[in-house]
Amino acid sequence: MLPLTDTVPSRTFPAVNWALLAANVIVFLLMVGNERLTEAWVATLALVPARFLANPLDPTQLLTIFTSMFMHGGWFHLFSNMLALYIFGDNVEDRMGSQRYLIFYLLCGVAAAFAHILFNPTSPIPTVGASGALSGVLAAYLLFFPTARVVTLIPIFFLPWLVEVPAIVYLGLWFISQLANGLFSIIIDVQEMGGVAWWAHIGGFVAGLVLAPLFRQRRYVRRYYLDEYYPW
Repeated sequence: MLPLTDTVPSRTFPAVNWALLAANVIVFLLMVGNERLTEAWVATLALVPARFLANPLDPTQLLTIFTSMFMHGGWFHLFSNMLALYIFGDNVEDRMGSQRYLIFYLLCGVAAAFAHILFNPTSPIPTVGASGALSGVLAAYLLFFPTARVVTLIPIFFLPWLVEVPAIVYLGLWFISQLANGLFSIIIDVQEMGGVAWWAHIGGFVAGLVLAPLFRQRRYVRRYYLDEYYPW
């Protein structure tokens, strides 16, 4: 299932969400255009669990928790993450406010990083991607907009169909799939060999469920406009 959009309009322009999107894309374009730069950045700025635990108080290792959030391993990795951030992030920022949303996003990314380290303490594999922080955003969306619908592209009999799936169903199934794969990865140690950081997704999502109610704006005034954003 490929999400395309949702049915919840935003009240405000999501400045932070667009800034996060831009930062991830710019970093990726810099990396993809220079092989030496890519190797250098992955070697120094990606999160490596075994290296981090060897010296967890080293500022350079602490920094990798944040720098790794803005690096991606390929075009599909970038596209899938940024598409989901574009669809769900604006509404979450709308409910939290820009400053709170940025802090929330980063905290979920930190929680995701530590969850990945916890379940892969000896892994020498560099970990990159915004998936952990994004998982927290998905959790917040689930709490804030459980009755919203996600317009999803589903291939049925090899033909593309657009189906509106309730957010609670779409995101609930997504989390169950992450949890199932995370448990499976423990059994066969697949993450020691590289691949998807399932526990980073799970950690980010759980952090989002815990933190989202704390970051929601206390006063939420409903306003309606014909367009998605304020008329500038």
